[in-house]
Amino acid sequence: MTPSLIPRGAVEQGILGGVIIAIGYLLGQSLSLIWQAADLPRLSGRIGTVFDTLLTLAVIALTIWILVYSLEWQNELRGKMDMEAVEGRHLARLITLTSLTFLGLYAVGALVAALFRWVRAKFYRIMPPRRANVLGVVTVFAILFVVTRDGIFDRVVASLDQSYEAAQELFDVAPPLPPHAHQSGSTASLIDWAAMGQPGRDFVLTGPTAKAISAFTGQPAKEPLRVYVGRANGETPRERAELALAELIRVKAFEREVLIVTSPTGTGWMDPGSHDPVEYMHNGDIATVSVQYSYLQSPLALILETRTGLDQATALLEVVHEYWETLPKDTRPRLYAHGLSLGAWSSMYATNLFRLLDDPINGAFWAGPPFPSRFWQTIQNARNSDSSWVLPELGTGSLVRYANHFHDASEAPGPWGRMRIAFLQYSSDPIVFYDPFSLFRAPEWMNDPPAEDVSRHLVFIPIVTQFQLALDMALSFGAPPGHGHAYYARDYISPWAEVTAPAGWTRADTKRLRAHCDLGVGLGCRNEIGAK
Repeated sequence: MTPSLIPRGAVEQGILGGVIIAIGYLLGQSLSLIWQAADLPRLSGRIGTVFDTLLTLAVIALTIWILVYSLEWQNELRGKMDMEAVEGRHLARLITLTSLTFLGLYAVGALVAALFRWVRAKFYRIMPPRRANVLGVVTVFAILFVVTRDGIFDRVVASLDQSYEAAQELFDVAPPLPPHAHQSGSTASLIDWAAMGQPGRDFVLTGPTAKAISAFTGQPAKEPLRVYVGRANGETPRERAELALAELIRVKAFEREVLIVTSPTGTGWMDPGSHDPVEYMHNGDIATVSVQYSYLQSPLALILETRTGLDQATALLEVVHEYWETLPKDTRPRLYAHGLSLGAWSSMYATNLFRLLDDPINGAFWAGPPFPSRFWQTIQNARNSDSSWVLPELGTGSLVRYANHFHDASEAPGPWGRMRIAFLQYSSDPIVFYDPFSLFRAPEWMNDPPAEDVSRHLVFIPIVTQFQLALDMALSFGAPPGHGHAYYARDYISPWAEVTAPAGWTRADTKRLRAHCDLGVGLGCRNEIGAK
């Protein structure tokens, strides 16, 4: 019931509460069995009764106290995220759901116990009790393992089948080809439009036009170049990367001022809130290239196709960087790496020492970097000792800077150096700040004062915090804009301006572009949020 990073509705809170109570009950029963098996002394008689009574009263008092304050805890967090407060009905619903969840899990446990007793009784007929008990436990565990393993496997296969079926349908219902030769998938393009997939086609067909950009900047603008290669456009990561390079060369992307190599999320989705604003900043004199590596939603892609994503990002950045190195330094575009969520992870993986030291890229901008990324972890751990985990400072800020919903990375003790790297990470994003060791110790960020959108009532509780953060990850995609894992246009703008340094760009321009994007969909700077 205590708050974590993401506000919880009655359903989510009720299920979480029921699961936690069931785990606590299971642990208590397990310890009791071990105690009995070891034939350790137990309280009995009047002393035992008094102890049980006092313990029961303490639990009841604690439960009432938690229920009284739970609405305050949730509403404080909801207020920080500009969400509507919940009322007493919320509490009644979650108590009901918690009870039903616990009773359901208790029933499952009772069935497992009954199965054990039945198996043990069969063994009693042919072997001594002690041996029958041990073999009974082993047998029941084996049965449960096979049943749950097959169930999980079946669900994964079904999800995969649906993903590929959906992908095939997309091939069959592709819209008309793009009308302009500079667009990927057009009649002049090297990329098959039908095999590109819906995320790629959306990326190519949408975004600001030269006319829209010119109306905003008041200057003549170019048509931004967007190159996208679908998962089905090539057999291997290298083949798809080389096709992307050939298309970049065809549309003369290396003659633009800026070239961004970006990695998509699991489905191949590209966040318009990130890419539209940077095209305004550079007056359309920009090219962006990306290659899809999966059809799966990000959680499944993270589990089942992590290696594929890393290999694809590495192949793309490698072939583009190798070609870019051969061009005259005074005429080639400035080269940047970019990615959101899983795209940030794979992009960071691809940005190895060869890209940072040997004729290095000009910079990188990564949003919502997932916690397992070694690159991100290395930089986080190298932060200045007096800076926080959620908004670190690295040296004087000449190489790496951080931004979130409340800080825009425009200020640092020192000026930017030759290379510029920026991270956008919301302080309430559990995809970034989940810690697998929170089962038994507090995450690093819990040792700092709470951030602006983090509850002051958030406390570490062994086991409980692990489950809270795991549920937060599932809920983070639906958080309000600017919180959780819901990244949106206005927060991309300042980091992009800092990293790519558009000519003549001012903080007033940043403010004006934010206002332009805040007006909503249809203006070429869409407020579509979330990472898919």
